[in-house]
Amino acid sequence: MEKANFEESMQKLEKIAVELEKGDLSLEESLTKFEEGMKLSKECNEIIENAEKKITILLQKEGELVEENFTPEA
Repeated sequence: MEKANFEESMQKLEKIAVELEKGDLSLEESLTKFEEGMKLSKECNEIIENAEKKITILLQKEGELVEENFTPEA
């Protein structure tokens, strides 16, 4: 099974949030949707973390390209 991309996962997560907010689901259905949402949230977080790890900044220094790791500002 191929992992969904970030945008698809976020759309599914938003749909689940809307369904849960409506309050029309049974307790069991709500729990199932919540568990699915938590899984999607974790997958989205992993996608973001992996993307941050891949980001590099190229700087021009004395005619040479220097690759530096990206460090997010806190």
